[in-house]
Amino acid sequence: MIDQKKLVCPNCYHIGLAKKGKCAKTGKQRYGCIKCGSRTIYPIWDADIDIVRENVRLSKQKQKAQDNNRIYNKAFREHARIENAIEEYTKELKTLFENNKLNKSTNKFSVNDKACGVLQLSDIHFNEIVELENNRYDFSVASERIRTFVNKAKRYFKTANITNIVVAMTGDMMNSDRRLDELLNQATNRANATFLAVDILQQAILDLNEDFNVTVASIIGNEGRANPEMGWSKIIASDNYDYTIFQCLRYLFRDSCIKFIQGNPSELVINVAGQNLLMLHGHGSLRGKLESAVNQIIGRYSLKGIAIDYMIFGHVHSARIGDGYARSSSLVGSNDYAEKALNLSGRASQNCYIFYDDGNRDGIKIDLQNTDGVGYNIDKSLEAYNAKSATKAKEKKTIFEIVI
Repeated sequence: MIDQKKLVCPNCYHIGLAKKGKCAKTGKQRYGCIKCGSRTIYPIWDADIDIVRENVRLSKQKQKAQDNNRIYNKAFREHARIENAIEEYTKELKTLFENNKLNKSTNKFSVNDKACGVLQLSDIHFNEIVELENNRYDFSVASERIRTFVNKAKRYFKTANITNIVVAMTGDMMNSDRRLDELLNQATNRANATFLAVDILQQAILDLNEDFNVTVASIIGNEGRANPEMGWSKIIASDNYDYTIFQCLRYLFRDSCIKFIQGNPSELVINVAGQNLLMLHGHGSLRGKLESAVNQIIGRYSLKGIAIDYMIFGHVHSARIGDGYARSSSLVGSNDYAEKALNLSGRASQNCYIFYDDGNRDGIKIDLQNTDGVGYNIDKSLEAYNAKSATKAKEKKTIFEIVI
């Protein structure tokens, strides 16, 4: 005689089952659990419950170990892929710098401390290709627009008899390739793109140095990060192609009159004509209502004893110059993502500013959508990687030939 009070539910391990008729298929006695309501023809004897529970515990422990192993292995594989890609990137970039000699001859001028010019380079997106009816962008166009920007900024700075300027790079110097549509719109690989970016920028710095003492300061954006997730610690944030471009420039001008300011890669405070200027990209702490976010950042620095006089940033590709901050647009202008995903259309532009020792400051947006077609010299062979590259598309090559 089976004692129902000693039967255990195999689902919830409740002791004590009730008879629930016969199983129509097997004819065996069916039991129902009073607690969970499940039914079974294979109850457990209470004498075996400790063994069952131990087996369940061991099974869970084994499954947990397997899940952890899968997580660790996946993380290791992703990290290894990034490390391998960076290793190959470094090797190719080193080869490019060894095989190409960049110009390096600088000047030093007498100092006028009453005013300082700031030329902001933001959201340049080197390596992006845009082919729209109203806009085209590649390395050649980027070179033309930066040269035009430098020439117009030089005329603007000369009106204030400026001798010192700061080239403030506020992130997204390199275009992202994490999404498929971004990958398909790259001009070349990362190493070539980095070399071309550095080559264009060093020519722009030398161009500015013909008339001014030049200091270069830089922070990173979100598009150039090597890792999929955003990182804010110094070591993670600096794993970014914007940081690499800055360090390459610093290395090239290491024995020159060009100065470089290093600091936190995400946010940087520099002093221009006695005013504290905060540089950041705009993808982190500037979310939500802009005015409120700006005031919160100023308050955060105030708690550290640092009074912020002005802020400059970019990120959203829309220019705005205000009393306490300025936002730069993009050098790219409109692209497929902006027009078709965001329903936005913009023009290529960048900002520049003049800061005075009496606390005053001026700022202007310089429209760069249309240029005279003259840019800095670049090695266009390094750009011939994507089928959309203008020079590559015009080449007449036999892809496949059948001879009968």
